[in-house]
Amino acid sequence: MHDELIAQAQAWLTEDPDPDTRTELARLIDAKDETELAARFSGTLQFGTAGLRGELGAGPMRMNRSVVIRAAAGLAAYLKKQGPPAGEGKAGLVVIGYDARHKSLDFAQDTAAVMTGAGLRAAVLPRPLPTPVLAFAIRHLGAVAGVEVTASHNPPRDNGYKVYLGDGSQIVPPADIDIAAEIAAVPSLTTVPRPTEGWDTLDDSVLDAYLARTDAVLSEGSPRTARTVYTAMHGVGKDVLLAAFARAGFPAPVLVAEQADPDPEFPTVAFPNPEEPGAMDLAFATARALSGEAAPDLIIANDPDADRCAVAVQDGTDATDGAHGTDWRMLRGDEVGALLAAHLVRRGATGTFAESIVSSSLLGRIAEKAGLPHVETLTGFKWIARAEGLRYGYEEALGYCVDPEGVRDKDGITAALLITELASQLKEEGRTLLDLLDDLAVEHGLHATDQLSVRVEDLSLIAAAMRRLREQPPTELAGLPITRTDDLTKGTAELPPTDGLRYTLDGARVIVRPSGTEPKLKCYLEVVIPVGSHQDLPEVRARATALLESIKRDLSTAAGI
Repeated sequence: MHDELIAQAQAWLTEDPDPDTRTELARLIDAKDETELAARFSGTLQFGTAGLRGELGAGPMRMNRSVVIRAAAGLAAYLKKQGPPAGEGKAGLVVIGYDARHKSLDFAQDTAAVMTGAGLRAAVLPRPLPTPVLAFAIRHLGAVAGVEVTASHNPPRDNGYKVYLGDGSQIVPPADIDIAAEIAAVPSLTTVPRPTEGWDTLDDSVLDAYLARTDAVLSEGSPRTARTVYTAMHGVGKDVLLAAFARAGFPAPVLVAEQADPDPEFPTVAFPNPEEPGAMDLAFATARALSGEAAPDLIIANDPDADRCAVAVQDGTDATDGAHGTDWRMLRGDEVGALLAAHLVRRGATGTFAESIVSSSLLGRIAEKAGLPHVETLTGFKWIARAEGLRYGYEEALGYCVDPEGVRDKDGITAALLITELASQLKEEGRTLLDLLDDLAVEHGLHATDQLSVRVEDLSLIAAAMRRLREQPPTELAGLPITRTDDLTKGTAELPPTDGLRYTLDGARVIVRPSGTEPKLKCYLEVVIPVGSHQDLPEVRARATALLESIKRDLSTAAGI
């Protein structure tokens, strides 16, 4: 095995075009480091509906230029088999965007070179820009496909490769399977033509068009008074969000200076994800330092590629004078999802409201009362964006599609605009986002959600937990009987198969699934409790919190995690 491993590594080394990974791999070969070599050559990164994502480094199990060139060659072969765009004699256009992570520009340029060498046309965005700008550009430019080089909110050592087709949506089966087959059929990098020129680098006109499109998100003449603190989380969102807010006429957001500019090391956070503990601490500190007329009404955060939007609000009052206190808390994705839905309903929106199955059932209640269609999809915007007649879509992981005609994917910039418009409108009425959440709870019942998320080093632990739940299924959680269990690997009348389990309880719901983008087992919990009046809310919220904690404990025991 040792000799075979060394031979594999040496063969890879001869083709590797990147001096950085060549040096890394040569060092491992010289040291005969079998453990590290095995980790890099134990298989290949699997291309799926999330494209590719993994740790940077040498070898087929890491993200590197060799892997990206193969992926681009496979995608090019797939696109050529689809033929030229209808009614056009010329080759199809592939537009390529990238974030500010390590190697992102290299991966984008390699992709452009491969597309050009394959006889397609390629255009690269002018600099690191938010993922929604790339999703917008695909349809705006009439491209047959788009590629975004990003690992979103993953750790600094990771990068990724996300593929869209010409409808502006991320790929779904069977396209991912067909592209993966074409990638596997690439015999050698020496067979992949990579010219050094021939593609376009776009100017700012595509960004200008995206910003012009953001006008469609807001109501004409709506209040624009809410003050915000904003963090880009060391990513690429700042300039585009500031331009969008200025265009809309909102007060300029106060920046979290330490996190404002792109930095691939993400030095101030353990994980560059607003949902992770501690990630918002600097934003909270910035907000607390502002007072008087400068005091913010809300905090907005984007993840590093700015396709997600987090919102935090002041929670509680000062008992001495009734003024707003200085405690800030993150709103859950489900809370923001419901607030945006209620705002759109109030504005008279029509069309389908869509969400992933792991998101709160409150959206369905809001849509039903408004007489609007509502659908649930599998997790991910690759599915949500395909809902027929989509007007609004969201998932609990801070993803919101508020302008599907402009961006058929989650968009943290336009979501930030819409939530700030809502906060402005409520401010004019002397109310807050929390007041509206209270109203929704009284009207539809309190829909309280939580998550049990377990990050692992050993992926086999996730498979073992899923196997245990299937072989020894729980019959109750927190004393609530499980009235129905759905093994989602079998699919349902509404959903294609996926690896997951759904438990329906009396007044609660639990879904367990492996994450598609991180080494995590994720369990999504929801309890629904009727609310008689606003006065009942504190007691109902306390009951819901206790129930969710009890469900978490019992589920953790049942899964052995």
